[in-house]
Amino acid sequence: MPSSRAVLIDRTGGPEVLRLAEVAVGEPGPGEVRIRHHAIGLNFIDVYHRTGLYPLPLPARLGMEGAGVVEAVGPGVDHLAVGARVAYAAQPPGAYCDVRVMPATNVVRLPEGLSFEQGAAMMLKGLTAQYLLRHCRPVEGLQPGDWVLLHAAAGGVGLIACQWARALGLRVIGTAGSDDKCALALRHGAEVCINYRREDFVARVRELTRGQGVKVVYDSVGKDTWEGSLDCLREFGLMVSFGNASGPVPPFSPGVLGPKGSLYVTRQTLFTHIRTRERTQAMADDLFAAVLSGQVRIHIAQRFALADVRAAHAALEARQTTGSTVLLP
Repeated sequence: MPSSRAVLIDRTGGPEVLRLAEVAVGEPGPGEVRIRHHAIGLNFIDVYHRTGLYPLPLPARLGMEGAGVVEAVGPGVDHLAVGARVAYAAQPPGAYCDVRVMPATNVVRLPEGLSFEQGAAMMLKGLTAQYLLRHCRPVEGLQPGDWVLLHAAAGGVGLIACQWARALGLRVIGTAGSDDKCALALRHGAEVCINYRREDFVARVRELTRGQGVKVVYDSVGKDTWEGSLDCLREFGLMVSFGNASGPVPPFSPGVLGPKGSLYVTRQTLFTHIRTRERTQAMADDLFAAVLSGQVRIHIAQRFALADVRAAHAALEARQTTGSTVLLP
């Protein structure tokens, strides 16, 4: 039976719990494919799995995103063939490896105009941006010229969402933790970017919107930005929480939403949106079209060897990265 290098954890904790091991790789069963990776995506959900914030049965493999070539196809898979160039964002975790067998539901063909690195860097983050902008809309809708607030604007999701939102005619206010990150977000479509370490983002948002606030906040930061985000919304505005980079949002009383303007709150996850193959393909087609048209560029700012996965996690967790990061087997 062939083998593969794979990153495992036997316990939760810091980057030091990540270890590289040889694991057996079998033949794909019904509904499965075997993929040889050319590039692997790094995401904050991988940190949540490593730390136990999102618990996994142990020992566990990590990684939710990758791109490569199909080596074998199991019974019942009719949308892929051996030799196909593919990319995915998918459960269960296990992308941190050379070769894996996995469910084919969320695996899609990678267009010839896109590289394996782009595929690995864009699927989870790009599909997240897709559902945020296409499906997480305030009750009053979004029209060209509307202001939206996007935290972590220089991150992987942020840079894609900034560009896509601008293409849709939205006015993006971003936040980031340094002037360099703000400059990067501005180059990728944000109209304004606030360095939250030097400026009160709530006051600045209110100033920019002439006291009205924004229709929607897209927040992957969590605990540190939650209260301020609610204060940035206009009446009937929508708070979209989709991550916890600073820690999970503490419990709050729904009663606070009324006095703040009868606000709406939602907690989103990509894997609800891509539950079926048909929906995965439709969302991926939309993402690929945005990238191939030039409306969205995939910014890969960091590359690490798979063997250096501990350093990659440390950099991501310390917020030392911008854009997308890929691991190279």
